Amino acid sequence: MKTKSKDRPRLPFFQRFFRWTAATAAVLSLCIGGAAGAAWRLSPNSLTVTEDSGIQPPQGWYQVQLADGQAASVSLQNETPREAQVRLLGVIPVKNISLESAEEPQVMACGAPFGIKMEAKGVIVVGTADITGNGKSINPASEAGLQVGDVICKAGGQEVSQNDQLAKIFESSAGQPVTIEAQREGKDFTAVLTPVFSETDGQYKGGLWVRDSTAGIGTLTFCDPDTSVFGGLGHGICDVDTNQLMPLGSGEILPVTISGVIRGQRGAAGELQGYFSSDLAIGEMSANTDTGVYGTLYDLPDTGEMLPIAMKQEVRAGEAQILTTIDGEEPRLYDAEIQSVNYDENQLTKNLIIKVTDPELLQETGGIVQGLSGSPILQNGKLVGAVTHVLVNDPEKGYGIFAETMWKYSQKSQPAA
Repeated sequence: MKTKSKDRPRLPFFQRFFRWTAATAAVLSLCIGGAAGAAWRLSPNSLTVTEDSGIQPPQGWYQVQLADGQAASVSLQNETPREAQVRLLGVIPVKNISLESAEEPQVMACGAPFGIKMEAKGVIVVGTADITGNGKSINPASEAGLQVGDVICKAGGQEVSQNDQLAKIFESSAGQPVTIEAQREGKDFTAVLTPVFSETDGQYKGGLWVRDSTAGIGTLTFCDPDTSVFGGLGHGICDVDTNQLMPLGSGEILPVTISGVIRGQRGAAGELQGYFSSDLAIGEMSANTDTGVYGTLYDLPDTGEMLPIAMKQEVRAGEAQILTTIDGEEPRLYDAEIQSVNYDENQLTKNLIIKVTDPELLQETGGIVQGLSGSPILQNGKLVGAVTHVLVNDPEKGYGIFAETMWKYSQKSQPAA
């Protein structure tokens, strides 16, 4: 006969206490292990320390979000002048990070709109097509192994940078195989494409849709008056069809006048509308990177305030301002709030979540819209970041990149003397 649960003998107190303690320890171990893993991933591998930035405060430096939504404090403890240790809850060692000393950069915060005309290095494959020839449909590009997103640098031994150059090479081949030198995800490869005689228009074709250039509007983040080096956008220029970073062949910066705004709303990003107000370039591009576009200005902006660039450990959740232009006039400051700071080095352009709080900007734009990318974010008298993306389902909010990151990329982008 089975014993009823109420008739079972009760375990001695010390055994019950041991089981409770073991279960509690297991839960704590899992929580601490998860927090430590998050702290490792969300902590930078290095920090740049200037005379003013330092690593302050030493406790509660930032928060790590756990799986259950709880936050655990992570602090930095200086071990040596060149190293610091990340500690969970100020006690548990997680990782060591290196410290680099540098002078605090000073730049001119801009916030002015600018236009971009850019030619790619090579031509970008944005589609392939069947060619009707000899009574059947053939896709010569696909048969050669070419894919959307590939960048064609040479065809038949000739460098190509324009669509019509590639078309002429295929036409002059008279149906003989053409060697294609291209790149895919940054790696070189070779393909052999045999053009097909099209019965539709009587020409030899390769079955490729390609793009060789792009144009658009963004916001200038900063420039260095000593070198005329500029940084803008806060994210790279990507092909609209492939969403891949366009390799820079050449590019120029032109003046822009903002003529209107399409307000953002949930599910639909807004947009600044404008036009190139002159065909005369005001600068040239030297780099198109994941963190923004960089180059040299021919003349410094008429407006702009000299500000120090904050190191990322100085940036805090709290009140901030966005410097931008939405009506064709001079840039002006609008109130905003930095809601969170992300130190994960795998997130180059999404370090900050920023919310527009300024009633006027919300009235005019609905929040963050396309074209505001690159708008400087200011906090405590320093340039701390730039707007990069809008949250489409909540246009009052968006992402921002650390100004320190853009500054470092701007220095790398310049050709060696």
